[in-house]
Amino acid sequence: MKHNILVIGGGGREHAIVYALSRSPKVGKIYCAPGNAGIAQLAECHSEIKATDLEGVVAFVRSHPDIYMTVVAPDDPLAAGLVDKLESEGFRAFGPRANAARLEASKSFAKDLMKKYGIPTAGYEVFTEYAEAEKYLDSCSYPTVLKADGLALGKGVLICETKEQAKAGLKEIMLDKAFGSAGNTLVIEDFLVGFECSALAFCDGKTIVPMTTSQDHKRALDDNKGLNTGGMATFSPSYKVSEAMEKRIFNEVLAPTLNALNSEGIEFKGVLYAGLMIDGDNIKVLEYNARFGDPETQVILPRLKTDLFDIFEACVDGTLADLEIKWTGNTAVCIITASGGYPEAYEKNKEITFGELDDDIIVYHAGTAIKNGKLVTSGGRVLGVTALAPTLAEARDHAYANVAKVRFDKMHYRKDILKDL
Repeated sequence: MKHNILVIGGGGREHAIVYALSRSPKVGKIYCAPGNAGIAQLAECHSEIKATDLEGVVAFVRSHPDIYMTVVAPDDPLAAGLVDKLESEGFRAFGPRANAARLEASKSFAKDLMKKYGIPTAGYEVFTEYAEAEKYLDSCSYPTVLKADGLALGKGVLICETKEQAKAGLKEIMLDKAFGSAGNTLVIEDFLVGFECSALAFCDGKTIVPMTTSQDHKRALDDNKGLNTGGMATFSPSYKVSEAMEKRIFNEVLAPTLNALNSEGIEFKGVLYAGLMIDGDNIKVLEYNARFGDPETQVILPRLKTDLFDIFEACVDGTLADLEIKWTGNTAVCIITASGGYPEAYEKNKEITFGELDDDIIVYHAGTAIKNGKLVTSGGRVLGVTALAPTLAEARDHAYANVAKVRFDKMHYRKDILKDL
């Protein structure tokens, strides 16, 4: 028997999820809300339903009794309690409930949890008053990091080299409300050095199973310059993380996080993501996400050998311990093509054209739409071009060779990914 699935979201991560589910022999029809032009090739998209329209999503599921499960992929509807609403009406849903999604939705909650349960993270202070935060900036060491407490589309973090920069950033977040209400509470955190790594895991509330490692690049420009973005490129596995380090990440971060949540009476079902800073033998948690990362999903899921539908089932049912999750021996590299100007102001509705791409390349759509029969840009991050190969160097070269065949006005992408290999 095949099962029909609804996927919530409309970016590159959701395209990767839909693509993986579409390859399952157990999945029938896929719906997506709102979806995008790429997802529409695999699923029935309902662009009239936004991911944050909780009542609209529930009404859609109610009116489609053929939907077996709803996969809630983005952070906003998870934090707002979409899984709770679906479950309250007896519908099957994949993703953490709102109380567990707080791990991502509130940086102060996450920091306090780590402090209480001894999970390694940077030193920090939390502020709700501008004057107190400003006074603290006079005494802290630099560089320092300012983080808006709430969800800010991956952009609510400012790394400040000087006190002057920090005070300007503080004003931007707490007074000018650059990130809206997300900045009502502010975390000021010690600056960490090292390399960043993403550690994702499937959870069913009791069992936690790590995924393969990945590493993404947030800065907009080559040589890690420019503003932080939602992610300009990613690769898997992280060649900098040894097997011994992977075990430590599981034993010192992932498993203790699930245990900490359980100790607080919070059941976490779904995908737990820890953004880490690793410096030698030192591991520190930078942040948590309560869902698949974007663009990490675009390199993790193509390497997954086990049926993704089976994993979602096990997470919902609490039977993850009974499932063996396997990965391919390949590596993967994803290069993001972005609109000129991203992550600041950028133009939309630029026509996208392709040369002849290699058959084994996967192009994930993030910010795309169909206008007047043409494929056009509709967001800051537009496409993720993913290549698989036996080595990261081969996957990198393969990805770049195909990115060169993508065209749209003012297209921008980083050209320095894995250049040290």
